[in-house]
Amino acid sequence: MINTVFVAGLSHRTAPIEVREQLALEADKLREVLSEIAGRGVCSELMILSTCNRVEVYGVAEVPGEAHRATFRQMTAQRGLDFQALEPLLYTKTGADAVLHAFRVAASLDSMVLGEPQILGQVKDAFALAQSCRVVGPMLHALMSQAFAVAKRVRTETEIGRFAVSVSFAAVELARKIFGTLDGKTVLLIGAGEMGELAARHLQDQGTLPVYVANRTWSRAQDLARDLAGTAVRYEDFPSVMAEVDIVITSTAAPEPIISVAAVEAVLRARHERPLFFIDIAVPRNVEPAVNDLANAFCYDVDDLRSVVESNLRERQREAQRGEVLVEREVAKFADRLKDLEVVPTIVSLREKLEAIRRGEVARALGRLPGADEATKQALEALSQAIVNKILHGPTVKLRDSSRAGHGLRWVEVISELFGLGAKGRTGPPS
Repeated sequence: MINTVFVAGLSHRTAPIEVREQLALEADKLREVLSEIAGRGVCSELMILSTCNRVEVYGVAEVPGEAHRATFRQMTAQRGLDFQALEPLLYTKTGADAVLHAFRVAASLDSMVLGEPQILGQVKDAFALAQSCRVVGPMLHALMSQAFAVAKRVRTETEIGRFAVSVSFAAVELARKIFGTLDGKTVLLIGAGEMGELAARHLQDQGTLPVYVANRTWSRAQDLARDLAGTAVRYEDFPSVMAEVDIVITSTAAPEPIISVAAVEAVLRARHERPLFFIDIAVPRNVEPAVNDLANAFCYDVDDLRSVVESNLRERQREAQRGEVLVEREVAKFADRLKDLEVVPTIVSLREKLEAIRRGEVARALGRLPGADEATKQALEALSQAIVNKILHGPTVKLRDSSRAGHGLRWVEVISELFGLGAKGRTGPPS
């Protein structure tokens, strides 16, 4: 059964962004493609994951190779692309390799940024969309349910997501170490650079309160302040605002420092020596390096932040190794679970047949005992159910053990023949 599972696609590992952009599909287009592919009958189950870093088809098919080619032909045709030009960039995985890949993707072990949390939500969205299109069956349902559980275990049992691996978020991590908590802290953003804005947003996410925005272009300061739900400040007024905030982020294009040691000394006196944290993301630097020598002034520049990021990346990689071990173990467990699925219909059919016999015989027995009281009826029910359960125990254990040993289908045939189950007991997993 596991051999019918496949994954095919391309990612940041195999294709440049200009290719991934061309193939990426929005939700409405995904619905259309899913319906068209399902209508061709090459896949019994289907799901498409489309993000900025990967476009992948997860499916179930008797002939996975043909199925993945058919799906990607349809996707490329939908986007007006040449399938033959794209095919060398595609990877395909089947069976246990496909399951391993699905688990690694959901757990962010295959992400461009190890441990990033967004991918799990994207996989869940893709699965929900496929479900809404009625192209998900028991196999994909089992696969994705387990993938989500594995991703949660990797997140909770390792520290892969703990260490900041972006310059902007590293700044937030350092701020938290200095202040203990960021709740209620105020921020001044000087300049409207992308990394500065991102750092301000990360700080807001961690509980900081008002953000003040100063920029040489007043309209830009107003626009960014509005986006951040903050307050615009005239550029020439930022020195006085520094005395009122806890964190200063600088990201201007000024060729020389705009914040001097003398200015910071004056600000610290006005603050009664309360700590002031500078995040200098500008190149060249906006804050004089000697500011870091002042008591209660903490200044980190881009190089400082990058060294934190590099250290954190090494930590994530170590945690990722722990995650890989966990994922590999779960693949083996999932394979056993799938083997159980192939014998489930036979077990269900066998129980249904014995239960029908039991009910019939109990009814006939009670027909010969017209004066039987309720206690007698209950005793007869309990006795007959116990007999059925004991009869079922041996065949059920044998079916499950043989399935895990790779001989499940042979024993399905034997037990179906012995108990006269017919075709019903030989079907695949229940839908």
